[in-house]
Order: sequence, then structure tokens, then C-alpha cells
Amino acid sequence: MEGEDEEVKKRRMVEARARNISHNVRCTECGSQSIEDSQADIAILLRKLIRDEIQSGKTDKEIFKKLEEDFGETVLYAPKFDMQTAALWLSPLLVAGAAAGVWAYNKHRQRTNVHIMALNLVRGVPLTPKEKETMLDLLTPPPSPRGAPSSWWKRWLGQ
Repeated sequence: MEGEDEEVKKRRMVEARARNISHNVRCTECGSQSIEDSQADIAILLRKLIRDEIQSGKTDKEIFKKLEEDFGETVLYAPKFDMQTAALWLSPLLVAGAAAGVWAYNKHRQRTNVHIMALNLVRGVPLTPKEKETMLDLLTPPPSPRGAPSSWWKRWLGQ
């Protein structure tokens, strides 16, 4: 009885490990599904190969390495971090950092310009024509969507 319980536990452990590995391996025929979700012939064969490798005593890492050697790095859903994939891994951080930098610069520039102009008005220093135009742009509500383009748009177009 105890021997059967041990055998059942061992089969469940093998099955759980096999499913975990299979969820992280891409089907080479489908490309968009894991071999666990795919019903392609190659996926069925790979699931059997994984179970056989587990039963032969190989670790998950060894199995992933064998699959990568046989089918290439694209078979794994999580590619390794190395110099070739660094841009892939770091690009979201670079884009987010650049966007945050642009947003902060524009916010700072806008706040600084308005404060300097307000101080000049309070002190009685006359505004230059460019400052007057900028002040009017900041204080004038935006036009309706069907209206004429705003003055910053005209400046950008060179009109």
C-alpha cells in the first residue's frame, strides 16, 4: 500500500514538473502556443521527451539546455539575458525613461516660463513679443477640434 502511494506521488511529481517545463517551451510548429497547449505532433513528441528526461533523472535546467541545443533559443519563452538580448530586455526601460525625461523637461520648462513671466509682470518689466505670444498661448483655452490650428501649430509649420 505504501509502495503504491510512493509511486503515485512520484508520478504526480513527474507530471507537475513536465507541465511546468512544457508551459515554458514554445511549439516549433505553431509558434504562438506552448507545447503544453498545442496538439501538433511535434508538441506531443516534445512532451513525451520531457517526461522521459525527467524519469531518467535530469534536472529542469538540463532539460531546457537540451531543448535549446536541439531547437535553438527561440524554443524557450524566456530567452537568456546576454549581450545579444540586452537591447530586447532593456528597451522598455529605456523608452519609459526617455518618456519620463521628456515629460519632466516639458513640465519644468512650462512652469519656469510662466513663473518668470509672472515675476516680470509684477516687477513691471515689459515682456518681449515672444514672451507675450507664449503667455497668450498658455492662457488661451484650446480651440475646438474643428477650429483653426493653434499658434504653436502654426509656428511648427512655419506659417
